[in-house]
Parts: sequence; structure tokens; C-alpha cells
Amino acid sequence: MTYTERLLKDCTLCPRRCHANRLRGERGACGMTDEIRIARAALHPWEEPCISGEHGSGTVFFSGCPLQCVYCQNREIAAGRLGKPYTVQKLADAFLDLQEQHAHNVNLVTPTHMVPQILDALQLAKAQGLHIPIVYNTGGYENTETLKLLEGWVDVYLTDFKYLSTALSGAYSHAADYAEAAKPALAEMVRQTGAARFSPEGMMEQGVIVRHLLLPGQTADARAVVEYLYHTYGDRIWISLMNQYTPLPWVQQDPLLCRRVTRQEYDAVVDYAVALGVENGFTQEGEAASESFIPQFEGE
Repeated sequence: MTYTERLLKDCTLCPRRCHANRLRGERGACGMTDEIRIARAALHPWEEPCISGEHGSGTVFFSGCPLQCVYCQNREIAAGRLGKPYTVQKLADAFLDLQEQHAHNVNLVTPTHMVPQILDALQLAKAQGLHIPIVYNTGGYENTETLKLLEGWVDVYLTDFKYLSTALSGAYSHAADYAEAAKPALAEMVRQTGAARFSPEGMMEQGVIVRHLLLPGQTADARAVVEYLYHTYGDRIWISLMNQYTPLPWVQQDPLLCRRVTRQEYDAVVDYAVALGVENGFTQEGEAASESFIPQFEGE
């Protein structure tokens, strides 16, 4: 049995530690068996500027997700309902194809539950000339043991830090232990990458970007998250404050999630970050909260 097979036979890749035998077709907490399913592999212009750059980030959207947030804008792929089957070789070929399209990086979106297969594909692709940075784009709900498998393979961690509140994480992501998992996971990411490094063109080649999506009415937890991040890591990380929360049809009946974030709410969090001393950061301007910013998952 290969190392990849051993990891998938008794799956503990994410903090759910569901112990599913995904090799035999059991679905883990992520909703997936051992089959790689990809909803989209294409250039993407809407990440942070140092990730998307001029040509776009080479995003690879994996079907399934350990979190299953109730407000997820990518719900169909998070639930595993969309996606085409890929072999490890086909995944490696996709990485190389994105490089040929002049992608600034390979951006692995929601990759946690597919880490063993991703590592196999990266080994194949690098042997065939893959050289652009690898971005690990995660919801932040990670096991440090899984992250340690990625050392030397991942160049940039693009991670969420969604909540400090156990009440919010339990209600909206079914993970009351979210912050308990996200704190050591982020520490491991920072340990692996060290200080951020940028190309002469301003593209991040190494480092950690931590995203926080502001939810309507949750400025208190957002400020607590920003304070934790800055007091813990200072300028060793970049903080991305996002106002793009979009209330999609399945949350219209939720009294808190049924509206967009107001300009006043977002400005209050940005102002708080500035007052703390945050300098390495990103903000969103304009109509980022729009369904037009959600990629079409048609297997491209």
C-alpha cells in the first residue's frame, strides 16, 4: 500500500478526523471519496493583486470541503455535486497547462482533503518542468500534521481566518472548534514560509496571506480576528479584509445572513486595523459583493 493510500484508508486529513475509508468509496466529512474531482481549472483574475497579477492565478477548484459553511458561494462544488474526475496524471497536466497559459502560480482551492493526491501530482509536474509558485488556498480549518506534509511543496499560503467566536463557527460552519484548529494551523504556515518575498513585478513568491470575510453584523468578531492576527504575527503576514459577502438564495431566510455588509461596517473594521498599526494588508473596493464575481463552475 502506498503512502497516499494509507492516508486515505483511515482519513484524518482535516480536523473532523472522520476516519472514513475513502479508498473503499466511503465519503469523508468533506463529502468525497478518494476520487479527485475538479470543478474548474482556469486563469482567475480576482484574487489579491500579488496573486492574480496581470495574467491571472492558475486556480484549480477541488470538489468537496471539510467546512460546508452555510453561506458558501461555491456551495455546489463544496458539496461535491459539481466536478469532473481527474487522475493524478491529469491533475499534473492541468498544472503544467496553466503554466503554459502564463499563470503566475498554481492556486489550489479547497485542497485539504486531496493533499495526498496533490502531492503525487506535484511530484509528477515538477519532474516535467513545473516551476511557478504553488498557492494553498484554504478555509483555514487544517490539521498541522497535514500541513507538515506540504513543507517544501507550497510556496504561498492563502488562508482564511473566519472566526474567533465558537458560537459563530458552530452556527455557520458546523465547526465550533474552528479557531482551535486555525490558530496552530496558521502558526505552521508561517513557520514554513517565513517572511514574505515578492518578485520584481510585485507577485508574491513566498509567504502567508490571511483573509477575513466580514459577515453582516459581525464587526466585533472581525475586530477580534484582526487584533489576534496582528498581535500574534505583526508584519510577518499580510491581512486581506474582504467585503464581498453575497447573500445567496439559500440564506435569504436567515435574519443575519440575508443582507450584505454595509459600507459603515466594513469601514469600521478597516479603520480598526489601521489604528492597530496594520500596514501589510489588502482591502476591497467597489461592488465585490456580487454574484458576477462568482466563477462559473462548468468544468473549464
